[in-house]
Formats: sequence, structure tokens, C-alpha cells
Amino acid sequence: MVKVTSKWTCQECGYISSAYVGKCPECNSWGSLIEEVISKRAGKVIEESENDFSLLQDVNLTEIKRSKSFDKELDIVLGGGFVPGSLTLLAGEPGIGKSTILLQVTDHLSTKLKVAYVSAEESVYQVKLRAQRLGLSSENLLILAENNLEVILSLVEKVKPDFLIVDSIQAIYHPEIESSSGNVSQVKECANKLLRIAKDKNITTIIVGHVNKDGLIAGPKVLEHIVDTVLYFEGEKFHNFRILRATKNRFGCTDELAVFEMKEKGLNSISNPSFLFMSQSQDPVPGSTYCALSEGTKTIVAEVQALVGGTSYVSPRRVANGMDYNRVLQIIAILERRVGFNFSKHDLFVNLVGGLTCDEPALDLSIAMSIVSCKQDVIPIKRTLYIGEIGLTGEIRQVNQIENRIKEGIKLGFERVVIPDGTDIQNKIRKEIEVIECKKILDAIRTSLTTP
Repeated sequence: MVKVTSKWTCQECGYISSAYVGKCPECNSWGSLIEEVISKRAGKVIEESENDFSLLQDVNLTEIKRSKSFDKELDIVLGGGFVPGSLTLLAGEPGIGKSTILLQVTDHLSTKLKVAYVSAEESVYQVKLRAQRLGLSSENLLILAENNLEVILSLVEKVKPDFLIVDSIQAIYHPEIESSSGNVSQVKECANKLLRIAKDKNITTIIVGHVNKDGLIAGPKVLEHIVDTVLYFEGEKFHNFRILRATKNRFGCTDELAVFEMKEKGLNSISNPSFLFMSQSQDPVPGSTYCALSEGTKTIVAEVQALVGGTSYVSPRRVANGMDYNRVLQIIAILERRVGFNFSKHDLFVNLVGGLTCDEPALDLSIAMSIVSCKQDVIPIKRTLYIGEIGLTGEIRQVNQIENRIKEGIKLGFERVVIPDGTDIQNKIRKEIEVIECKKILDAIRTSLTTP
């Protein structure tokens, strides 16, 4: 006996309600709840299974042979390459380069593995045109233009590929579910079906996911829990470079990133991305300082710029690009309370150059020095790196991996570095760069700012 019921699911956050409501209580979006029909079987049905419990000590551990991609920087983000039988989600905004990088991956892997590419949004002709534009042969690549999941799975069972790409998860649908493709139920069901075939048939699977206007993966958050790895492709449409981050990885760490540059023949990785995020001008100007950011095994030197200007409005503007907005407000409050500045009649804009995003505390000192430098119209000491977290009492606190940050500054030609007082640094490093240790933010201002 089948009991038919219905539920209302939010298309933005996945919130489930037993009745329709105009505004989602979870994400406050209007008109996002859509009715979904579900069925429940009366009584319990237990299917026989050959699976059984086993002792953990009896499980044999064998070294996983990962599949290397076309680029070693991408392999680092993945934790060493693609794991057989894994399900990876590649998310990003439309036009960011998701399909491009996947075509480059398949072109490399298809020389030694059987690779199947399912395009649910484009025709086979369009995919071929992109491959030709990128200069890819893809001779052994299997291509399919289909968005019916049952057809896709039946053909996968027939072909038995080693590698499967589905582009995208929001464009395919399961015919047994009474809702359109991209619906929460469709996305969840399709992802679960792909997970099962990836695990059962040991097929390395990548699914492409779009992001909504808030920068989150379109569909429920549970989609991130289904997959093994979540990769985010970031970048600005006005820049040629892209940043790939792993926000979840069951087979590696999640603090690595790779920087790619979009060129005519596809995406090329950049082994030393610091040059991208530094000013092209060699002359220091008020409101511009440099910091060293730690991203996994990479250290990136980036430029922080600040603009402080007068305002005629009652409430001055506060804008932060590429960094935590609340963190910037906290630094402004510290400068007002502990140093004596007054920003109540000034608009303030802070920017991490190049479209880079970072929220680690080591950025604090560089933000504060850029703000003070522009406010006082003074030039920071030339070729200086600022590293440190600022506490609420105005003290400069220690940060992790400070020696690696300083070494990256030395390689890029920086002559001095301002760091927290009492930092343990090797004498070898102190001989290569002038180290300025400061206890308070006021000390850093006095020692590293000069008049124009």
C-alpha cells in the first residue's frame, strides 16, 4: 500500500515545510517553496543483502593509485590527483571556465583511460567547437548530449568508463520525480544516483554545479555532504586569472589553492601567483601596503589598498573588497580607540588587489597601515611587508607560518618586514631582511610611515 503525501521545499536553502509559506523561515527568500509529491510504503520492506559487518583490524589498506590531471597545481588541490570511485563537485559562476578546465582534464586522461563526458547543457557540436578552439584532440573521449539521468546511467553501465563527467547537475533530471530539472529534489536524487554508480562501479565522477546570486551552490546544502570533494572556481570576469579552492576533501586537505590564467588555448596554472596581486608600480604611494597570506603550502604576497575621503553624509560609507567586512570595522574601531584617529566624517574603502579573497587575521596589520597611511597622507617605507593580527587592546599578535611568509617576501625582493614583538625567527632569515618587531599598532605606525 502506497501513501501519497506532499512537502514544500525551498529552492534556495533546502528548507522543508509541511505547508506552503510565502517567505522561507530559513533563508528569508520569497516565493521559493515548491510543492513536491512523495510516497511512503506501508509496513517495513527489508531487502536481503550480502553486506555484513567486519572487523576494522581485518580491513586491508592498499595504496590508492590516483589519476593525475594535466596540471600539478590542480593535483595539489585535489590532494595528489583524482581518487578512483570518488565523486567531485566543481562549482563556479557561469562562464568562469568550469567546462574549459574539464575538457583539458579529459583530453589528458583519455590517452590512458576510458573517459565519458555527458553534456546536459550543450550539444555535441558545441563541445567539439570548444575542443577545437582550445587545440585539444580528445581522440578517445566519449561524448553524450543527454539530460535524462536514467538514459545516462544505462549508457554508463554499457560503456563502463573509468572517468565520468556530468555537466551540469542542475540540467539533468530523473523522470520518476515530478519536478523540473534544477529542483531541490532533482538535484539531490540525481547526485545520490551518481554517487551510487561511482562507488559501485569504481568510476571517478565529476559533476558541475552552478552557484546562485549569493555565491553558493544552487540547490540544497546537502549536495555538498553527498560528494567527496567540493572545488570552487573563483574569479572576476574582468580578470584573466581564476582561483581554484577545495572547501571539502575527504582525500586531502582543504587549505590549498591553485591560480590559473585564462588564455586562448585554455587555462594555464601559475606557480608563483604573488606577481598577480602586487602593484606594477615600483614607487610606494599613500594607502598601499603589502601583506603575506598563507594558503596551504602556498604563500602569496598581495597588496592592500585603502582610500579615506571626507563625506557630507551623516553615516559614512565602509566598503571592504576581498576581506571580512566586520574585521575591517573592528580595525577602524581599534584605530579610533587605541591610536586616536577619528573616522566619523570619512568614507573608507579597503581593497585586496586583484580580486583575491582572504579572511585570515594576518591581514590585520597591513589593513591598518594602509588606512593610516591614506588618512595621514604619508608614504609607507619602501619594500616593506606587514604581517600580524591586531587585538582589541591594540597589541600586535603572533600568526602561524611566519617564517614561510618572510621567505616569500625575501624571494620577491622585500627589504624589511614588520612583525609582532617576540617572534622566534632564525638568524639566517634576519641576515637577509631587516626585521622590525612591534608590540602595539602605534609602534608600527611610528616606525614604518614616513612623510612624503
